[in-house]
Amino acid sequence: MRAGGSYDFVIVGGGVAGLRAAIGLAPAGRVLVLTKAEPAESNTGYAQGGIAAAIGDDDSPALHEADTIRAGDGLCDHETVRVCVTEGPRYVRELLEWGARFDRGGDGRPALGREAAHSVRRVLHAGDATGREIGRVLWERVSALPAVETIDHALVTEIVVEGGGARGVRYFDHAGAMQEIRAGATLLATGGAGQVFRETTNPAVATGDGVALAFHAGARVADLEFVQFHPTALKKAGAPRFLISEALRGEGARLVNGSGEPFMTRYHPDGDLAPRDVVARSIVRESEQTGAPVFLTLAHLDPAYVHRRFPTIASMLRELGLDLAIDRIPVGPAAHYIMGGVDTDVCGRTSIAGLFAAGEVACTGLHGANRLASNSLLEGLVFGARAAAAMQEPPRAAPLRADRVMADGLPDRVMADGSSLMANRKSDPPSAIVHPPYALGPQPSAMTNVRDLMWRSVGLFRHRAGLERAVAALDHMAATVSRPTVDGARDRNLATVARLIARAALRREESRGAHFREDFPQRDDVHWKIHLVDHDHG
Repeated sequence: MRAGGSYDFVIVGGGVAGLRAAIGLAPAGRVLVLTKAEPAESNTGYAQGGIAAAIGDDDSPALHEADTIRAGDGLCDHETVRVCVTEGPRYVRELLEWGARFDRGGDGRPALGREAAHSVRRVLHAGDATGREIGRVLWERVSALPAVETIDHALVTEIVVEGGGARGVRYFDHAGAMQEIRAGATLLATGGAGQVFRETTNPAVATGDGVALAFHAGARVADLEFVQFHPTALKKAGAPRFLISEALRGEGARLVNGSGEPFMTRYHPDGDLAPRDVVARSIVRESEQTGAPVFLTLAHLDPAYVHRRFPTIASMLRELGLDLAIDRIPVGPAAHYIMGGVDTDVCGRTSIAGLFAAGEVACTGLHGANRLASNSLLEGLVFGARAAAAMQEPPRAAPLRADRVMADGLPDRVMADGSSLMANRKSDPPSAIVHPPYALGPQPSAMTNVRDLMWRSVGLFRHRAGLERAVAALDHMAATVSRPTVDGARDRNLATVARLIARAALRREESRGAHFREDFPQRDDVHWKIHLVDHDHG
């Protein structure tokens, strides 16, 4: 592989969005895919539950659209949702044609599972390793395309912007040398940012690089306050925090407290299949009230079926001395998915001509304030393909949509009723913005401190005082962290995204979806039914 040079298209990221884009671009020119670690190491491979698509006899795109919008808590972009659920079945059938080994029912058709906030069974799955299977199919397809080259262990540090347009990227190669790639169009498909938080289901590579790269290049970012915390990650001392899929609850698993009592119906009428944000907060509250852990149990189900349906999770737990079918599994929330990201239109265009984003790194408005389970892999397929089509057109920037509000205009923005968006801001004294134990210097453990700070102050339960402390500490870090090395670049990206999330969470003075403010516990459509947009002021 060449370390530098020129290509027609460059893609940063090797998950579902980047690979589907590469397949779409291959007939149009030379494509380079840059991956941060091993080619298959992405959030795609960690997606257990499945991929949602309206292919069942009792389903329709309209029903899938309604479920997505309901889960998004009033903030979904309806056009984007319609595009995704309407085009999604086509791309899922394409995967089947390419050899995806989804589980089948007795009739030979794909077996469909159900997850939280879905009104019908619509989730295709390959055991409990669906993302890995989709990644396998896409990598096999990409590997057979002579027009597509890949370079792994490439840490992209900068979007090359010239004349107001994206012209390629700069990156550290596997030996730590800086390289530059020139390209006619650049796609960010870098996935999520779960590693910003101490507790996460995401792999180590999910540090929000794409959001940081786009932001520092001058592109708009949006909705970064909306971080989804998955309710059920394993919570066992000394064990990794790996995901315990929502598909288990879809098949009948129950959440119980320390006394073995089901409790979710006390918090929401949908019980164990309530929206993820509700379940996550309910688990924390139940544990606080009882002083005991919360568990997931499948002991009332057929053990043979449990082991057959969830072989990967069962195997992982077996290594820790737990039997998924018999034992109560200790669980708790962990950062899982970020609904916000690089602000794009429905074709992946960003506010910089020639720069595109697709998948979790992008904010299309599909998920609103809270993502519907198993819509993420679908998003990657649909918008990876749509970005590929747009990248073959003359470059142009995406305009600011009508429901987007620039965050730096908030203090002066007055609503039609004469009230100010910021009128209800509390007048805490300036001393509330100070520092220890949260002050973060450039010490070696700085990133550990960032993750700890974000989990404590910008996690499931947020309050102005904690958010202000976090913002002050992260502002200080932004002024001290450097990036001349590989480690410095990684730290800069993670610190940048953490700062953007904390600032966005401080601005939004309401509770909506995955964003919960204890000092503003109600949803406020009068003032806050908007998407907050940020950009680098230089």
